[in-house]
Amino acid sequence: MALSTLERIEQLQPAIANLEATDSMADAGRKVLLSELIRMLKHEEGSRLGEDPEEVHDMRVAIRRMRSVFRLLKPYFKAKDVRRFNGELQQLAWALGDVRDLDVFLADLHTFQEQVSAEQQADLQTVIDDLEAQRSEARERLVETLDSKAYRRFVKDFSNFLTETPKPEKATDKDTVEPVQVRHLLPATVYNRLAAVRAYESALAEPSATTLHSLRIEFKRLRYTVSLFEGVLGTQIEGFIGDLKDLQDILGNLNDIATARGRLEDYQGEGVEAYLAWLDSSEAELSGRFAEAWSRFNSRKVQQKLSNAVLGIR
Repeated sequence: MALSTLERIEQLQPAIANLEATDSMADAGRKVLLSELIRMLKHEEGSRLGEDPEEVHDMRVAIRRMRSVFRLLKPYFKAKDVRRFNGELQQLAWALGDVRDLDVFLADLHTFQEQVSAEQQADLQTVIDDLEAQRSEARERLVETLDSKAYRRFVKDFSNFLTETPKPEKATDKDTVEPVQVRHLLPATVYNRLAAVRAYESALAEPSATTLHSLRIEFKRLRYTVSLFEGVLGTQIEGFIGDLKDLQDILGNLNDIATARGRLEDYQGEGVEAYLAWLDSSEAELSGRFAEAWSRFNSRKVQQKLSNAVLGIR
């Protein structure tokens, strides 16, 4: 008989273990993935019920973090395991994302609607009605996904994968010395992710929405990398993560604006025009904040936090 979600969580909890700098990258990956899987499962029922939009958001974040682990640690797992589990996580992320994106957009529209004239409110209500119908359909698809046998099978198989005893590594020549532990490999991983972010410096004079969206993804990957391994990094990593979050939030809001414009292409009316004008104003304000935040992020003070955190790995 299949375990319930609560039973599955109770089964997995005892297997949680602290991350150690001396762990192999594969062992560290399993530890992090297990913690995030439990986090995902804790938000499953709330996502299914739909009473609190943050449940969907939190479940989606846990999945994004797991996919980030697979992306980072792909060389340390079997290719077939990465393809299978990462692929199924992606399907879940899409189902959750369809709901979450509409939740955010509708919340913004409702807030703006309260501030305009009755005529403009009526224009916006047409848009809101259509989007709420789309969200209802997206929620139905999400619930079908979470109630499916395929999802239950995935949770069972993934749980087994993360809690099984790893096979011993192949013996190597006694004179062969290779880096395998977190403390050996994490510094290069962190700085590679930082390099991917700072490479955008030359593309930010007049960045397109596509460029900013790509930069947002790189910031997200950097943040997930340092937050997933926060337990083995020096104490200053907390402050660096805060600096990352500030920039990521600005880029996320800019991305929401670009997405909102795309959703409104087929709508007309004074209310829609007023909302689009408000988006233009918000975009200009966010662009100014981004320039300041980007300059601050690249400062010696902020980058020193990361350097000290990496030096704290022992």
